[in-house]
This record gives sequence, C-alpha cells and structure tokens, in this order.
Amino acid sequence: MDAEQNAFDELCCYTLSRGDAAFIHQHVVDAFAVQKADEQTKPIKITFGLVGLYLHIEKQFSGRRVQRAHMSLAKQKRTWPLFGLPKDRGAITVAEVLAVSPGPGRDQAIDAWCRSVWHAFRESHPIVADLLRENGIV
Repeated sequence: MDAEQNAFDELCCYTLSRGDAAFIHQHVVDAFAVQKADEQTKPIKITFGLVGLYLHIEKQFSGRRVQRAHMSLAKQKRTWPLFGLPKDRGAITVAEVLAVSPGPGRDQAIDAWCRSVWHAFRESHPIVADLLRENGIV
C-alpha cells in the first residue's frame, strides 16, 4: 500500500473516531476521492466528491448534510458528468493534513485541504452547481 493511502486510512480513523455530529469524515472522503482520481475512476465517484466539496466550501454544508445530498443524488438513475482532471489537484496533500496534531488544528487543515482541491477543479464548478440546482439540492 502506498504512503498516501496509508495517510488517508489513518486520517479516516481519526475522523471516524470523533463521532462528531458534523461528520467531518465526509469531507476527507470527498477531498481524497477527487484529488486521487484518474482516468479509471468511475464518473459517479468524481461527481460525488466534487458535489461534496462544493456543498462544503460554497454552501457551508456539514458532512452530515453532504451525506444526505449524496443519498438523494444516488436515487437518480442517470449518466454522471465526465469531468476533466486537472494536472494540479491542490497544494495540500492528505499526508500534510495528517501531520497536523489532532484537534482543532487538524480540523482546520482538513478544511484547507478541501478548499485547495476544490480550487484545483475550478473549471468544473459550473457543472457541479448546475447539477445540484437541477436536482433541487441547492
């Protein structure tokens, strides 16, 4: 297993062990999915990751609210959009987030990571916003 996957797994242990009502774990899953996506990644995974980042960064949704939006979208039988994968996927990595001490500092690092990844996909922002409007999520 590679170092990034190990860092992601460890960060997931941290977020899942918190039992927080906001469910920050969802933001970690979405950021990692989008940042690590490649040509073999299923369109639904990229779509849901970008949806989660949009709702968190642009609409200040908690992870719990993002999870509910994902469940609503999952009920749709549709072809998911194909997103371009930018070369730059954000300046912050999962390993850098994990390197921050657990607690409020790490939670802020997770938020900064999400912002970094979301910004890297800026050309996809209108597609994500349109999808969510069409489905009555925002």
